[in-house]
Amino acid sequence: MNNLEQLKDIYLTRCRYQKELNEKTLKAYRIDLTQFIDLTGQSDIPISKETLLDYITQIHKMYQPATTKRKIASVKAFFRYLECEDIIEINPFSKINLSFRQPKRLPKTIPSNTIQHFLSTLYSQAKNPTSYYKYKSTIRDIAVTELLFATGMRISELCNLKQHNLDLPNRTVLIYGKGSKERILQIENEDVLDALMKYKETFKSELADTDWLFINRLNERLSEQSVRNMINKYVDAAGISLHITPHMFRHSFATLLLEADVDIRYIQKMLGHSSINTTQIYTNVSTHKQKEILQSKHPRNGMRVEK
Repeated sequence: MNNLEQLKDIYLTRCRYQKELNEKTLKAYRIDLTQFIDLTGQSDIPISKETLLDYITQIHKMYQPATTKRKIASVKAFFRYLECEDIIEINPFSKINLSFRQPKRLPKTIPSNTIQHFLSTLYSQAKNPTSYYKYKSTIRDIAVTELLFATGMRISELCNLKQHNLDLPNRTVLIYGKGSKERILQIENEDVLDALMKYKETFKSELADTDWLFINRLNERLSEQSVRNMINKYVDAAGISLHITPHMFRHSFATLLLEADVDIRYIQKMLGHSSINTTQIYTNVSTHKQKEILQSKHPRNGMRVEK
């Protein structure tokens, strides 16, 4: 079989059932491989090294470095599969240098006073709801936000939580991260625990009919987009000018812990990073903050010394 479309479908089926990749990853692979076939105009294998180089050049022109890197990685993994299955004799990627300079982008964080104001807005809306439905949804939104910030989990990890993953008596939450890796985080803040208990009590009847922890008005899994929309709504209500995303709570969790002198290896485990190099990006943020402090707060700045 030499047809690329057919080989792509077989490969994605393998990824789904043997590698057990999640739907989000499978969707990205499908998009990237379909785009590769479209851009190269190739319908069959083999693919020449020159065709791959032309594709890589086009992708670099079309996307930012991070997206470019991901798309090339998707195609490279596909060709590695073709090579392992002896569908191709020579992998054209083996003689292509894929290294390129990727600018470092510091993770965007939320100032702690802004997080405090955001949470205060949530709690105040729960005190003065316009309807019982509004009250219930605000109770859920408080629990979602508190858990996001308390654990630094990814939005996908939060939305995929099942009820049995949250163990309130033992103050723990079991998180399934990337690559189906598990990690258990403690929840030690009383306000966070109260918010979660109140949510479970308020939604007791609805939660009885589902396994998901966080649900929407249809008793279905709360989606990532719903959480994004929820945060935008309360940002507007709080009059916050900063654009806030769910992932920024994760960045803030890590950065604020680092600034509180928590060992980066502990932060690595809490974030579920397989490599310390991934967590290392937060040291750059901390250094940037240190520079700001020394520029504006150091007592020497206010001293006038005669020379």
